[in-house]
Amino acid sequence: MELGGNVARFVDTVNVYLLRSGRSGILIDFGSGDVLDHLNDFGVDGVTDVLLTHHHRDVTQGLARARAAGIRIWAPPTERDLIESASIHWQMRPLDNYYDLREDRFTVLDDVLIDGVVSEYRTQKFGDFDVLALPTPGHTPGSMSYVVDVDGRRLAFTGDLIAAPGKVWSLAATQWTYTWIEGLGATMLSARDILDRSPDLILPAHGDPIDEPTAAVALLTDRLQALIDLRSPEWQPLELRDRPYLEISRHLLRNRTSHGNSYVLLSDSGAALVIDFGYDFTTGLPAGTDRSSRRPWLQTIPALKRLHGVDRVEVAIPTHYHDDHVAGFNLLRDVEGTEVWAPENMVAVLSDPDRFDLPCLWYDPIPVDRSLPFGEPIGWHEYDITIHPLPGHTLFAAAIEFQVDGQHVIATGDQQDGRWVAGERPEFLNYQYRNGFRFDDFAASAALYRRLEPDLLISGHWLPRPVTPEYLDQLDHAGRELARLHRELLPAETIGLGAGGFAARIEPYRSHVAGGATVDAEVIVRNPFARPGSAEVALVVPPGWVAEHASRRARLDAHGERRLRVRVRTGMTPVRRARIGADITVAGVRLGQQAEALITVA
Repeated sequence: MELGGNVARFVDTVNVYLLRSGRSGILIDFGSGDVLDHLNDFGVDGVTDVLLTHHHRDVTQGLARARAAGIRIWAPPTERDLIESASIHWQMRPLDNYYDLREDRFTVLDDVLIDGVVSEYRTQKFGDFDVLALPTPGHTPGSMSYVVDVDGRRLAFTGDLIAAPGKVWSLAATQWTYTWIEGLGATMLSARDILDRSPDLILPAHGDPIDEPTAAVALLTDRLQALIDLRSPEWQPLELRDRPYLEISRHLLRNRTSHGNSYVLLSDSGAALVIDFGYDFTTGLPAGTDRSSRRPWLQTIPALKRLHGVDRVEVAIPTHYHDDHVAGFNLLRDVEGTEVWAPENMVAVLSDPDRFDLPCLWYDPIPVDRSLPFGEPIGWHEYDITIHPLPGHTLFAAAIEFQVDGQHVIATGDQQDGRWVAGERPEFLNYQYRNGFRFDDFAASAALYRRLEPDLLISGHWLPRPVTPEYLDQLDHAGRELARLHRELLPAETIGLGAGGFAARIEPYRSHVAGGATVDAEVIVRNPFARPGSAEVALVVPPGWVAEHASRRARLDAHGERRLRVRVRTGMTPVRRARIGADITVAGVRLGQQAEALITVA
């Protein structure tokens, strides 16, 4: 079906759109692949690229034909694993007692190699067409739309975001968890994003072309809000979109729409510095922790610029490395040119996450443009910013200190929550053992706050808190009590394995290599005893693999730590997450296989 000029629609399991330039073209979505049998009908000899709006099988089921025909395949960034690693997804997706209602099983049945992912918020050339790729979660968390100017018209190819004026193709697909309606709010926001691009025509994956986009979206958002009101009438996504940032003071803002608070320090120069930037404007995190369940986007940046005099987001600094505080950093860099400045204790974790066995790691390395040393004021426009170590919630965290609008402020990340009330029990201390918690960390943070004497603490998930002497007393008491109870409950007087409970770890924790490759690693072994002693590390490897240093010895001081280099040569057989282990003996005490690392052989 011709849509006029150089655009045509082929009705298949979904609408497959052909953008034609001479005798060549590109496709938006692919369906069963039958479109390849009808290219002559559209005056086209061949197709160079197919751009996918999402991973669902009605869109992707024929992709093996595209692969065989030499057509390049481009996927949404967060959904690539559901296409090219579908077999792993099918093996790992929980089927018993599951509460994850995403329609991620409606994906291809077998792996299809893709050529790459589209670059969100940026215009790329595919064939002879300049295509703007926009993240438009709703139908799936990772859905994309494509805006293209063709023959004097601006066309928006929106997948299953909207099916007709006031209608979506599926409401079931918008429920990403067992009890909530995340996709409804996301659909409203995404549809407004499309309108902001002033399309002349919306071309959905199911349904007819929509030639009055403004009216169609207005009807849709009204109906979706009415449905939301039956569950959560206080939740008004479009009102939040219009004003996502609240003023703490004239030059300090809090993003009230993000999962994990983001703060913005405003310079009179028009620059902005962001403290934490995880899931910007989350309508609720989908169940699961795979890549397709975690979608960063830049939904609030236009409002930041429009309402607060910002012309550039110049710097982003994390309080800690957790995904809900850094997920958007790479997107900020790629789209806004933002530099990432990181406290010195988390540079390695951000830039090389595979090296560490830690919870809440982001999937990809986050390159760091500037390492910030502790205790040294760093100038940024009219501000001085000082970084302090803040272990507790995680070992890899920092307090960010600055003066703004006459207030002495410290950003504390997730160290403490904000529910403490004067005269009541101390607030919840947010420690997680796998994050590297140590007994005295919270007592140390209380001492840091007392020494710095801030007026205001701004935290990762709670409202800003004015600091009073009584509050500091409570923090000090809670920190000391926490340390005392840990020392009483654990056999620290005989063996000091710390709160984490282990005497060794291996770095890198994850490696991906070719068959027969050599993997260099370090076993970090700690003496858990209050006396010096000899440590022996015996490496355990899979059958057919070779450990070049199968056994290593080192002398350790009391409670001392050493790094011992080891080398492993893998077998040739492909394997996912093969295990190597470190069997530890310290001061004659056999502690056993205290540490492991995972090696994937391709």
